[in-house]
Amino acid sequence: MRAPIRILIVEDQRIVREGLVALFEDEPGIVIAGEAADGAAAVAAYARLRPDVVLMDLQMPGMDGAEATRHIRAADPAARVLVLTTYATDEYIFAALRAGATGYLLKDSSAAELVAAIGAVHGGQTQLSPEVAARLVAGVGRGGPEPLTPRELEVLTLLGRGQSNDQIAAALGIAPRTVKVHVQNILGKLGASNRTEAVTIALRQRLISI
Repeated sequence: MRAPIRILIVEDQRIVREGLVALFEDEPGIVIAGEAADGAAAVAAYARLRPDVVLMDLQMPGMDGAEATRHIRAADPAARVLVLTTYATDEYIFAALRAGATGYLLKDSSAAELVAAIGAVHGGQTQLSPEVAARLVAGVGRGGPEPLTPRELEVLTLLGRGQSNDQIAAALGIAPRTVKVHVQNILGKLGASNRTEAVTIALRQRLISI
C-alpha cells in the first residue's frame, strides 16, 4: 500500500487554513503533517517535520511565501513547494518560481485539482494553473525573463556550494549529462559565461542563498 503524502499547510488566514484541514481530513492519500500561519513559522515547521509537500500561501505578514520558499529550498533543495494563492500577476508568479516553488495553483481551483496538483508535485512534476501557465508564455513572448525551473534552481544551489557535476548528479539522483544540460540552460537564462558568474548573479538577484 502506498504511503500517504504528508503535507504542511502554510496559510495566515485561519478560516482558510481550517477549510484546507477539513478538506484533507477526508482525503485518504494525504496526511496533514502540520500547519503554519506565516513564513518564519513555515521554515521552522519544515525543518522539524520534513513534510513531502508544502502548501504555501504567498501574501503573509512578516516573511512572505516566496521568501519562506527560498529558505526552505536553500536548506533542502529536494523540498516540494506548491503555492496556493489568489494572486496571478507576473510579479508574484516569477517571485515564487525563482524562489523554488514546484507548482503554482490559484485558490479558485477545485478540490480535485488541488489534490491532483499535490500528487503531481510530490511525484516531481511542475504543476501550474492554466492562467499562470498562460502568463508565463505571454511573458516569454514579450521577451520577458524566462524563469529557472525548480530543478535548475536545485542545480544552481548546489553549484553555489561548490559541488561538481558528478556530486550534483548523485545528490539529485540524475545522470551527470543531465546536470550538464541544466548548467548550460542556467548559464543561458542568467546571461552568465561560467558557473562562478552564474552563482554570483543568482546570489545578487536572491534566486538562491548559500
